[in-house]
Amino acid sequence: MSRKFLILFTILIFLTFALVGCGVVDKLLSIKEDFKGAENSEEDINEQLGEIEVDITSPQGSDLVVGEPIEYKKVLLYFGSADGKHLVAVEKEIPKVEGIARETINALIEGPDFQSGLLPTIPAGTSLLDINVKENGLCIVDFSKELVANLPGGEQNEQLAVYSIVNTLCQFPTIDQVEFRVEGQKMDTLLGYVQLDPAVSANADMVIKR
Repeated sequence: MSRKFLILFTILIFLTFALVGCGVVDKLLSIKEDFKGAENSEEDINEQLGEIEVDITSPQGSDLVVGEPIEYKKVLLYFGSADGKHLVAVEKEIPKVEGIARETINALIEGPDFQSGLLPTIPAGTSLLDINVKENGLCIVDFSKELVANLPGGEQNEQLAVYSIVNTLCQFPTIDQVEFRVEGQKMDTLLGYVQLDPAVSANADMVIKR
């Protein structure tokens, strides 16, 4: 092999490695830039996440409050005796709330326990629309129309209905008399037997012990 050819061969090999080396270097530089970009992206993501405020408070409009034990109050409810001629006082515990008179009448409307053998005095479907206790001891109660429409006829049934309500309300020291209204209208009587105007006081003579 001539010396000239050897020199040319050496130069060719050098140029080949030089070209390949440049490609490798470019590739390495490209990988480095990609990696640097990935680091920057990760930093940007972390920075964005750091700006997000995570709200772990309760949803708007709802307060997560640990419930306190419910207090109960013993009240007397007057239901009809088994023969339907008298009233019987039944002690019952109901939630102690600010409107205790309203809660008590609603319990009376629900009627007695089936096992008690006592009779309901308020007609089915009746609801309490409003109740207002005045400073002078007068309690105004307003019932739905079912109090009259669904009340069985007869003097005894009317007496039981009226005085079960009045006796139940007058157990409270702030109530002395009860004024009856139905759908907002003041009532003189329900069925024509018991006079309701101007107001009604408790009747202990109708109550018997079991």
